[in-house]
Amino acid sequence: MMQMLPEALEAYIAAHSTPEDEVLRELSRETHLKVLMPQMLSGHLQGIFLELTSRMLRPARILEIGTYTGYSAICLARGLSPGGVLYTIERNEELAPLCHKYFQKAGLQQSIRLLIGNAAHIIPTLHETFDLVFIDADKINYPLYYDLVFGKVRQGGIIIADNVLWSGKVAEPTHDKDTAALHAFNCKLKNDPRIRHFILPLRDGLHLAVKL
Repeated sequence: MMQMLPEALEAYIAAHSTPEDEVLRELSRETHLKVLMPQMLSGHLQGIFLELTSRMLRPARILEIGTYTGYSAICLARGLSPGGVLYTIERNEELAPLCHKYFQKAGLQQSIRLLIGNAAHIIPTLHETFDLVFIDADKINYPLYYDLVFGKVRQGGIIIADNVLWSGKVAEPTHDKDTAALHAFNCKLKNDPRIRHFILPLRDGLHLAVKL
């Protein structure tokens, strides 16, 4: 994953932001020790950004597509309004015990509902209106997930998609299939008059869209 900022500057930002708490540090350590591709973890800086975004919005309903080990779900769920619920979809059922372990450690087991399976099949079964959607799953299907969730997002609601810069590859002239899918996704949002949007160069790139 490409370093968007000089290492010293990123360290400065981390040192002058709300520190990572013990639950998230422990989850990060266990993910790096036991789970393949630990770089998929949102991590401290992206995590606090997601938490603060959620706290500002105070959502009643959040949808996350792609749970991995639950780091971003915990961060997002911390901003839920009282009685709010976060639905998070993960296709790898082997990760479920680790997710549930840390949802409980974070005191969020009543607020997070983990759904195991194919997101393209699960999303149409969710009869909810979402205030916030976070897309961080298989890159090839980002345009599909966007289409599936858009009608379920309230006016003024936010959609955030992760990894949209893909280590800078989206700006290169030739694309592999994942890069091509992410470039197509970014272009899709660029040409969608129903939103206001911006690509934030945090970590691997976050595309933020507000539904008008």
